[in-house]
Parts: sequence; C-alpha cells; structure tokens
Amino acid sequence: MSDLTPTGGGAAARTHGDNKYKSVQHKLKTLGTAMELASNELELLLRDMRTNARRSEGLAVAIDNAELDQRFIGMTNQVSVALGGAAVEVKKLHETAQEVSALALDARRRHARLYEGLDTVRSGRRERTPRPGFFAH
Repeated sequence: MSDLTPTGGGAAARTHGDNKYKSVQHKLKTLGTAMELASNELELLLRDMRTNARRSEGLAVAIDNAELDQRFIGMTNQVSVALGGAAVEVKKLHETAQEVSALALDARRRHARLYEGLDTVRSGRRERTPRPGFFAH
C-alpha cells in the first residue's frame, strides 16, 4: 500500500505583502519546488495504484479459479475498477502539478528578466528609493 503522508521538504512560502524582488523570487522558487516534489510523489502513487489495480484484477481471477462465491469476485473486480478510475484522476493531478511547476519556473525567469536589473541598481546604492507612485503627482 502507498504511504499517503506527505514527505515534507516543500516548505510553504509566506504570502505576506512583501513583494520585493528577492522575496518574489523566493516564493516562486518555493512554489516550483513544492510542485515538483508533489509531482514526484503523485507519480509514485500513480504507479502503486496501477500495480494494485492489476493485482486486484489477478486476485479476482484467482478467486474465480478457486470457485469461491461470485460475490467475492464482483467485489474484487469493483476494487480493481475503482483503483483504475482513481489512477486516472491521480494522473490528471500529476500533470497539473508538472504544469504548475513549469509555469512557476517560467514566471521566475520572466520576473528576473524584467526586474533583476532594477533590483541590482536599488540594492547597490545607499540612498533610499522613493515609494512607487511618488513621481506620479
């Protein structure tokens, strides 16, 4: 059976209002890493579910060959079908986690391309930078 307990490793990023460059980069990296870990765990779960579905199907055949009550064959087949159906949904979730991971990486790269230079300039000087909108008046 699968261990459904999260293995950890993907610490949640704080979602407070800190939108500084390095903070946003850290949040995007944390999200991407967490989704990658989730994707890996879902892939293992998917493999285990498919294996258990095949075993359950084989068990139903063995029960039939042993000429046991048909009720047990039907229940075992239902377990196999349910595991197969759940595996389909886990596969969708796995694909979604992969997509979110890729999008987080893309967003992190795009954010760096747009704002890394500005952060370098702002971080490299001793004077404080005016708040956004200061020059708009």
